[in-house]
Amino acid sequence: MLLEVKDLNVFYGAIHALQGISFHVEKGEIVTLIGANGAGKSTALNTISGLVRARGGNIKFKEQEITKTLAHDIVTMGVVQVPEGRKIFAPLTVMENLEMGAYTRDDKAGIKDSLDRVFRSFPRLKERLKQYGGTLSGGEQQMLAMGRALMSDPELLLLDEPSMGLAPLLVEEIFDIIQEINEHGTSILLVEQNAQMALSIASRAYVLETGSIVLEGDAKDVADNPEVQKAYLGG
Repeated sequence: MLLEVKDLNVFYGAIHALQGISFHVEKGEIVTLIGANGAGKSTALNTISGLVRARGGNIKFKEQEITKTLAHDIVTMGVVQVPEGRKIFAPLTVMENLEMGAYTRDDKAGIKDSLDRVFRSFPRLKERLKQYGGTLSGGEQQMLAMGRALMSDPELLLLDEPSMGLAPLLVEEIFDIIQEINEHGTSILLVEQNAQMALSIASRAYVLETGSIVLEGDAKDVADNPEVQKAYLGG
C-alpha cells in the first residue's frame, strides 16, 4: 500500500475537523475525496503533507510512519501537494517557479528529465518560460503549480481543487493532464468540488461530510449512488 491513513483526528481549536477518518491509496491509483465545502477534504491533504498536525491516528507512506514528519521531509520522501488556489510564486518567472519545485534534488540529469516531462504535459509553459507567474491566466497558473510539483519527481501527488475558478474547457484539459500524469506512474489523491469530473477519472472514491467518511467504494459505484447524485451531481 502506498498511502494509509488510519483513524485520523484533526482539530482547529475546539472544532473537530477530521473525526477518525481512514482511507488508502494503492500504487498507480487515482483516488478522490469529494464533499461539500468545509467537509475536511483540504484538511486531510494538509495533514498528509505535514502542514497540519493530527491530534490522533496515523499516516503511513510506503509502510513508513509520517504522522509527525516535517513537511519538507515528506516532499523529499515523494509526497507533493498542489495547493488550493495554486500559490505559485507570482514575482518569479515560469522557469524560476519550476526550478523551485526541484529544490530538494541535486541529480541534474533527473531534473532535466522532469523538466522535459513537464514540457510534454504542459507545452504552454515552455512558450512562457520568461514570463512572470503572476501574469499567467488562471489555467496557466494551475498548469504551473502542477508542473512545479512534478519537478520534485513525486510518487504521490496530492491535488487540491485543481479545477477551481477555471472555464469548463480548461477543466477538461486539466483533468486530461491529471490522467496522463497518472498513466506515467504517479499515484494521485484528488480533492475536488467538481465531483462529476473527479469520479469520471478516479478508480476509487470517498465521500466526506463534516469531518467523517460517509461512503466509499469504486468511483463508478459512488457516482451511481442516488444520495451522491442528489447531493453532488445535480441528479
